[in-house]
Amino acid sequence: MTGASGAQYGLRLLECLLGAGCRVHFMISKAALLVVATETEEKLPAKPAALHRYLCERYQCEPEQLQVHGAEDWMAAVASGSGAPTRMVVCPASTGTLSAIACGASNNLIERAADVVLKERRQLILVTREMPLSTIHLQHMLSLSQMGATIMPASPGFYRKPNSVAEVVDFVVARVLDHLEVEQALLPRWGE
Repeated sequence: MTGASGAQYGLRLLECLLGAGCRVHFMISKAALLVVATETEEKLPAKPAALHRYLCERYQCEPEQLQVHGAEDWMAAVASGSGAPTRMVVCPASTGTLSAIACGASNNLIERAADVVLKERRQLILVTREMPLSTIHLQHMLSLSQMGATIMPASPGFYRKPNSVAEVVDFVVARVLDHLEVEQALLPRWGE
């Protein structure tokens, strides 16, 4: 999770992945911690060990199912091509992180892990949450798309007539889960 507005998307995605039994490497930027505190009732601990305990309790998952990494945990498996995850989602993805990933900056573990996923030709999904978009944002999105990343703006559909913010969030999260090929019951596919 990075510091774009839309913390609810990232937290709900984490909840769904853990609920589906997925093994998750979780990274959150300092800016994202601030956004979570601003946009939700959650008060996430800043230190990785405390955050791990909190998230395992919050989402009722086994401790080995979730690994929480600090921003400079350069020894994490996700920082190396030999330990690259098969799939990575940055949700929400700030335009600053989008830019850094597009340029290969690797200033922190989130950016490095995304760089590794791209170089190893694995699946990278960026759930952007910004508007309007500048030319530089669009150029970075195009560049990342050409590198194989999937750009998924948090643009919920309203044809299902949502009754709550939670239903709007679930629309976006369901689409991400579909792209990850993780079974979900949040939203039926069109025509179902």
